[in-house]
Amino acid sequence: MSAPAVPGKSRTVVRPSPFVTGDGTALHVELAGPREAATTLVLVHGWTQDRRTWNRVVGQLPPERRVLRYDLRGHGASAPARPGTATIDRLADDLAELLTARVPDGRLVLAGHSMGGMTIMALADRHPRLVGDRVDGVAFVATSCGGLDRITLGLPGVAGSGAARAERRLADLLVSYRRDALPVRPAAARAGARWLVFGRRPRRADVASVADQLRRAHPASIGGFQQDISLHDRRTALAALRTTRTVVLAGDRDRLCPLPHAEAIAAELPGARLVRCPGAGHMLPQERPHEVAAQLTRECAREF
Repeated sequence: MSAPAVPGKSRTVVRPSPFVTGDGTALHVELAGPREAATTLVLVHGWTQDRRTWNRVVGQLPPERRVLRYDLRGHGASAPARPGTATIDRLADDLAELLTARVPDGRLVLAGHSMGGMTIMALADRHPRLVGDRVDGVAFVATSCGGLDRITLGLPGVAGSGAARAERRLADLLVSYRRDALPVRPAAARAGARWLVFGRRPRRADVASVADQLRRAHPASIGGFQQDISLHDRRTALAALRTTRTVVLAGDRDRLCPLPHAEAIAAELPGARLVRCPGAGHMLPQERPHEVAAQLTRECAREF
């Protein structure tokens, strides 16, 4: 699904194509924009979602911008994660392979939402030369550098600790689930998405899109990734990005990666800008597409 058309803008046609990783996993990849562009913006989506996460943001970018986005393994139109590969480290290696093959030269700006931001942190940790040589800017959108094993989904006391245990139990069950789709009805998926990942007054179309992306994700893959997310700790890895221009965006109603997680990232990166989005939840690319696109455009234009 390509980005929606924006009145008054003539966008270069998206070129979708498969990419096979070193371990044989086929990823769905879309690259749009002029080949001669000096900088490529790379958009990495989050857990249970796919490249459609960025539709509203892409629609707000300048039409001449070169943009690469793709579905992570186990998500969207990409193949499921093979046993033992539903890890953030493997996602970082996938991204490094993809960049080397599809964008072998030129400058890069990386933007990651939720688990996509964690993937970029792991990329900096595991592939520091690639990041140091080519990355001009990074945007961390509604993400975290660690401590997600203690998330309470915004619920107080016993309810919060119970929610955390239930989330871990669900991940364990999904890892052994052998079907290709989650047994969740569309209405239930929409209701859950509305409460869990959105802030005030979300668009119905955005809630429906998030729910549909969830229902398309591969159950065992997302169970494995959820287990790995609970172990995610990249605070020290952020040192590799201290000389890279960075912006950190967070909604003050985010239940999954609350505002203190964004503040922790910014604290490790003294030069980073922290952008708070009042009233927004976890899905900033849908809830605040203008703000996210403006920050990414600023990164690409080197306007610090």
